[in-house]
Order: sequence, then C-alpha cells, then structure tokens
Amino acid sequence: MKRNAFLYIFKTFQITIMSIITFTVFFRTEMKSGRLEDGGKFFGALFFSLLNVMFNGAVELALTVKRLPVFFKQRDSLFYPSWAFAIPIWIMRIPISFTESLIWVVLTYYTIGFAPSASRFFKQLLAYIVLHQMASALYRLMAAIGRTQVIANALGTFMLLVVFVLGGFIVAKDDIEPWMIWGYYVSPMMYGQNAIAINEFLDDRWSTPNPDPRINETTVGKVLLKSKGMFTTDYMYWVCVIALFGFSLLFNLLFVLALSYLNPLRDSKTVVPTEDEQNKKHQETDTEMAARKKGMVLPFQPLSLAFDHVNYYVDMPAEMKKTQGIEENRLQLLQDVSGTFRPGILTALVGISGAGKTTLMDVLAGRKTSGYVGGNISISGYPKNQETFTRVSGYCEQNDIHSPHVTVYESLVYSAWLRLSPDITTETRQMFVEEVMDLVELNPLRNAIVGLPGVDGLSTEQRKRLTIAVELVANPSIIFMDEPTSGLDARAAAIVMRTVRNTVDTGRTVVCTIHQPSIDIFEAFDELLLMKRGGQVTYTGPLGHQSNHLIEYFESIPGVNKIKQGQNPATWMLEVTSSAVETQLGVDFAEIYANSDLYKQSQELIEVVSTPIPGSKDLYFPTKYSQSFWTQCMACFWKQHWSYWRHPQYNVVRFFMTTIIGILFGVIFWDKGQKTEKQQDVMNLMGAMYAAVLFLGGTNTSTVQSVVSIERTVFYREKAAGMYSPIPYAFAQVAIEVVYVGIQTIIYSLLIYSMIGFQWSADKFLWFYFYMFMSFVYFTLYGMMLVALTPNYQIAAISMTFFLNFWNLFSGFLIPRTQIPIWWRWYYWGSPVAWTLYGLITSQLGQNESLVEVLDQNSITVKEFIKEFLGFEYDFLGYVAFVHVCWAVLFCVVFAYGIKFLNFQRR
Repeated sequence: MKRNAFLYIFKTFQITIMSIITFTVFFRTEMKSGRLEDGGKFFGALFFSLLNVMFNGAVELALTVKRLPVFFKQRDSLFYPSWAFAIPIWIMRIPISFTESLIWVVLTYYTIGFAPSASRFFKQLLAYIVLHQMASALYRLMAAIGRTQVIANALGTFMLLVVFVLGGFIVAKDDIEPWMIWGYYVSPMMYGQNAIAINEFLDDRWSTPNPDPRINETTVGKVLLKSKGMFTTDYMYWVCVIALFGFSLLFNLLFVLALSYLNPLRDSKTVVPTEDEQNKKHQETDTEMAARKKGMVLPFQPLSLAFDHVNYYVDMPAEMKKTQGIEENRLQLLQDVSGTFRPGILTALVGISGAGKTTLMDVLAGRKTSGYVGGNISISGYPKNQETFTRVSGYCEQNDIHSPHVTVYESLVYSAWLRLSPDITTETRQMFVEEVMDLVELNPLRNAIVGLPGVDGLSTEQRKRLTIAVELVANPSIIFMDEPTSGLDARAAAIVMRTVRNTVDTGRTVVCTIHQPSIDIFEAFDELLLMKRGGQVTYTGPLGHQSNHLIEYFESIPGVNKIKQGQNPATWMLEVTSSAVETQLGVDFAEIYANSDLYKQSQELIEVVSTPIPGSKDLYFPTKYSQSFWTQCMACFWKQHWSYWRHPQYNVVRFFMTTIIGILFGVIFWDKGQKTEKQQDVMNLMGAMYAAVLFLGGTNTSTVQSVVSIERTVFYREKAAGMYSPIPYAFAQVAIEVVYVGIQTIIYSLLIYSMIGFQWSADKFLWFYFYMFMSFVYFTLYGMMLVALTPNYQIAAISMTFFLNFWNLFSGFLIPRTQIPIWWRWYYWGSPVAWTLYGLITSQLGQNESLVEVLDQNSITVKEFIKEFLGFEYDFLGYVAFVHVCWAVLFCVVFAYGIKFLNFQRR
C-alpha cells in the first residue's frame, strides 16, 4: 500500500476535485426544496454522489489483479492461507473508505444544501463509508474471479451494471417487471440509494403537504420517495446500512473463497515436440554447414563498429544531491569507453551489475531516450547516423518483448515484411524467413502462440530464440544482444548460445552483454570488453584459446591471484578485478589498462576500423523506413487482425458481455419502448439508454486499455528498430477496433431494439444503430487515448474514471441541461454522453405526439416534454450526428499524437 501511495493520493485528489465540481453544479443557491419539482435535482445530486463514492474504489480491481500472480505462487508454496492475504487488505482499506467519504460529505453536504441537521450529516457519512467498503470488496471479488485484467474488467462492469440498473434510480421499483423484482432486493446500490434518499427526504423541510392527489402519501418528501418506489420510513435507513455492511462481509468472504479454490488462468507452457538426439545433432550439423557453405538467401554488407572515448551522462538524481551532498548536475555512467566490434567475431560485454554493460550497448545502438552522449562512433569508417543505422542493425532486448497473440511464424513474417527492402519479392522473403527459422531452430514452434512472459505461451529460452530470429529476419549486419542467457538453465543457455554462434558464423557482427557466464558460454566468445563499476574499461581484446590471452594479461599484474586448475576464467576474472581487490592491492585496473600495450593495440585497431576502406561509400537509404506508408498500414493491420482474432479473453468476452447485457436490459425494460404515459416512463427509457451507453461504453474503455498497454510496449521496441512510422501503427489499432465495435453494436442493437419494443422503422433503427456505434467507438478511442497519454495502465484507469464522472454528471440524465447552472452549461456540450443521449432519445421520441403525465403539472405531448424538460429538438439530429464523428476523430488524433510524440520508456 505504501509503494502505491501515489495511486491513493491521486484518488483522494480526484474525489476532492469531483466533490468541488459537484457542489458547483448542484449549488445550494440553485437548489430549492419543499416542492415536488425540486426533488429531481436532489435525486440527481444524491445519485451522482453515490456513484462517485462507489466508483472511486475501482482501482482495487486493477491492483488486485496485479497482485494475484505473486499470491498464487506463494499460496501454492504454502506461505500462508488465503484469509491471511485477504483480511489485511480489508482492514487497510477501512481508513481509505473513511477518508474519501469524509472528504466528499464535508465538501458537498452543506454547499449543495442537503438537510441542515448534524445527525443527518453523520448518517450520510456513515452510509457512504459502508457503501465504499462494499464496493471495494466487490471489485476485489471480481478481480479474484476474473484473474486477468480483461475478464475482471468485464465481470466488474457487468456486476456493477446489474446493481446499478436495479438500484431504484435508473428504473423505479414499480416499473420493474415481476420476474426481475428479486434483482431489486439483492442490489447493494438499492440499499445505498434508499439510505441516502430516506436521510434527505424525511427531513422536516420536505414535510410540505402533498399537492398531487394521484399519489397516496402525506408529504412532498414521501411522494418523491414513493414515485421512485423507495422506502418511506425512518427505520429503513438503518436496515439499509446494516444490509450494506452485510454485503461487505459477504463479498470479502467470497473473495477469500475465490482465492482459496481458483487457480491462475491459462497457466501452461508451450511444449517443444520431442526429437531424437541424433536427429538434433544431424540438423545442427546441416544447419551450420549450410550457413557456412552457401551463406544466406539474402546477401548483406558486413559492417564494423568502432567507438572512441565514449562518455555518457544523466542528470544527477535529486535524492543523491540531497542525501550525499553532491553538487554536480550530471552523473557520469560511462567514462572514455573505446573498442571495436567486427564481422564474424562474437564479442562479450562483461562486468558486475552497475558496470554499464547495457548502458554502453544502448548508447552504441542509439536506444537511449535521455541523457547526454559524447565521443566518436563510426560504422565501417563513417560517422554513425541513427536513421540509417537502425536499417542495418538489430537489438535483442533482455525482456523479449513480443505481441502475445500471434504465432512464432507470424512474428517473423511481420518483422521481415516491414524491415527488408521493398525490392525483395514475397517468395524470397518467405524463403529467408524459413532459413532463419532453421538457423535458430524454431521450426518445431512455428505455429505456437507467443504468449505473455511467465504466464503462457513460449518458455523463456524459446522467447530468447524468437527475439534473435525477429532481428535476424531484418537481415542486419550488426546485432546487439542484451544478456541472451539470463534466467536460463544450462541446457537452455547452450541452445541460445548455439543460435548466437550460428548467427556469427554467417559473417555478422554480434556483441552480447553477459553477467556471469559459465565456462562453456564464456569460451564461445572470440573477444571480450570487460568493464568495472563506474563505466570504465579494464580489458579489451581477444580471449584466446581457453581464455589464455585474458589470463596472461591479468596474471601479469603484480598481486593478482593466479587462476586455479579448472576454475571458470569468467568467475576468476570478476573476482580478481573486484573493488575489494583494487582496494587491497591499491591499484586501479582501469588505469592499468589505459597504460598497457593492450590499450595501445586497441587504439590502433580503432584507428584502422574508423578509416573508410578505399572505394567504399557511406550508408544511404532513400527513405526513412524500408516500406511505403501504405505497406506499413497493411502490415500493422495484418498483425492486429491476427492478434485480435486469437485473443478470446478480450473479444469473446466483449461479445459475450454485450449479448448478456443486451438480454438483461431487454428483460428489465421489456416492451417499454412505446410506453410513455407518465413522466417516469420517459425517464425509464432515458435511463435504459443512459446506462447502456455509460456501462457498455465504459467497458470498452476499460478493457481496451490493458490490450493497448501491452501492445504499446511492443510498439516501443518496433519503433526503435525503425520498422514503421507511428501513424500506421495508430491507424491499425484504431481500424481493428472499429471493425470489432461494429459487430458488437449490431449484436446489441438487434437485441435491445427488439426486446424494448421501439418503433420498427428503418430510419429510427438506423439512427439508433449509428448513435450506439459512434458512442462505442468514441468510448473505445477514449480508452486508447488515455493509454497513449499516460505512463502506465494504472494511471490510465484512474484518469478514465475521473473523466467518465464528468461525462456522467453532464450527460443530461442526472440533471437536465435546462437545469444546469449557467456557469457549467457550456460543459454539457463537452460531454460526449450528452450528445449520445440527445441523439438516441430524440431519434426515438422526438416525433411522438402522445400525451405524458407530468408531476404537479398538466399533461403535455412527449415531443413537448423532451423539448421543455430536456432541451432536445428533432431538427438538431443532423448536427448531433456530425458532432459524434468529431468526437471519434478527436480521440483518434490525440491517440496518434500520443503514440508518435510521447515515450514513457526511460532508457
């Protein structure tokens, strides 16, 4: 909890801002009381408060899902029982519930103008505290049942939708069909809504005699409660509070049971088909001989890389300045590092943690996103240009980042499609991909789904080989590999190193960072660049047979212990060059190296490699990217198509939830589409559309974020490799979502339109489909946009709920536009949900001339009612449709902007 302090502080800040906005919308000077027409705004204020307190606990879902992998591992290792994990979480959330509820009530109660009574103030506070506890427990339960972010989001949204719709505000109790009335009594929100409404409307200021003889109650307050089908006695407040506390206990108990009996989803690894050992050797020999004898299908230009006196600085961390009293503004991570990497030579970058191995590799590869680089870097004698260098180099990252829902073969085809020259035919490209798969021994896995690291799909060793293959199919001349054997056992490491060796034998320049290699791995390398902590070089040169050159060099230094018989040279080397040995001997190995003959030889070699070969030319490519803009769009869309097609947790769940919600809404609002005799009937229809747009749209927003967040990490790698421009990537992500949203909308529209019983006419149905489709599109794009603008999924999720609260408040349902204070009315037009409700209600009821009963007024036509009370006019529908397109385009453009210009990956 302490390490997630930022999230809780952000949530507290969020609820503070929302409470301030809420009381300025429902300001007490605008909130008259005592009359029937005054009740609507108070109901809206109470309901919005209820939603805010409930939904502010939504972060519990993401946090719980994030904790589950570690919990399952520790549970299965018998660290502790499930209740020992669940109970502390419950206890630690009580102060949060109290704090957030207190902030909301203190800031809104008297400023909105609720009942001026201290006892009612504290009763509202108590109701919100137990409500927040109940909601947090429900979110944790959904996370434990879902176990993945996508499924948990869908389950959470569905459950909230059920308790939301059946809570007594969207549709009044008396209008719920008999077969669904049980849902009203099991909805926790019903008890929350009743508790705060009873607390308000049974106050003395609502005791004015009832002026409407159509409702059999004595006071205005009871009439308002009765019109919503709510309880009308004081003691029911305590019944509701106790019920909320009971729900909290129940959900926490179910949370413990879910943790106890459910296991992680899809916790399986891809199994490599068993091969006969002799066949393996035979295949290896064939592969190596083929690579050496005939070379590759595609020729490449062997290139060398030389770097001289490379320095790298970052801004001094403020904490180091404060705690250690450092005055310098920059911290140096690399100090005068020099060396060469040449074709056909496998070079190892070795050093203890913090020596700067990966930092040097990132600097040389041009992967650093911050800091200051100095020194000279040349490619075959010409100054390095990053744009051209990415076309001839590959970078195998330590974390093995790949799109999880495509196959191994598709990953390679995609990389080759975008990175090889457009002059290469499709047939040649396919042959080259097959050759690379043979080279890195991936043929048995060609149709395996890549999966997520540590969750499903390929094993760590298989992912390492895929990472190498993805770079090899780009036909690079220089390949950087960051710790290709880290996290692997001896057998897996040997397989990866065999792959690396095969790559070097094709004549490429390959350099690998290695942390603490085994003797077999270490002696597979040809040359070594050894670094000490602080980014200084202590050895550069050939290893020699059985590392004899390395051993001779260090044993020649006075005081250095001789290597023992059979000792790993890598281990010995790191031991004798450690900081402790330097202190003991009173020497600096970097200084000794700088004054050695080996250093002079290295500098002479750098001079040779840094000089262009006569007749050679600098690297030049006519375009920044290998493929045209259109080809980039096609390739990106092709990969997104297969990613979405093979992601049932996302898309099957999306369609399933849409179907279930459509049926649920159809059952709850069965045949109410043309029932408009009373004001509440019209509000019920509006509530159905409001709830569907807000929840199904909100589901799209939340579920798409985890998908886009995972793919964004892959995008950072592919962008750094120069595979494509960010715009085609953004186009593909948007286009594939629009396709699936279109199918989702067809399912929902057919279900809801027929079951609710709206008028069957082509124009009305098409308007309904259009507005639902555009609302789902802009909700989805909004979720994608937030991911592009924020550094991680958690911040995106919190930001989502914050702005969805705005859209909800100004949607026109909780408080109609005609009643919004003049200083906030402008934002009504800034709420996309308001435009959608305008379009949906007006397209269905804007021409309805039947009469509707209005509380405390004469009956008027439905058309007049929605114009007078809601401000909706049928002639404005065309403009409303245009604005929907504008919202979608706006979110799409901002998403593309964020993808193109914002990089939250710090290297």
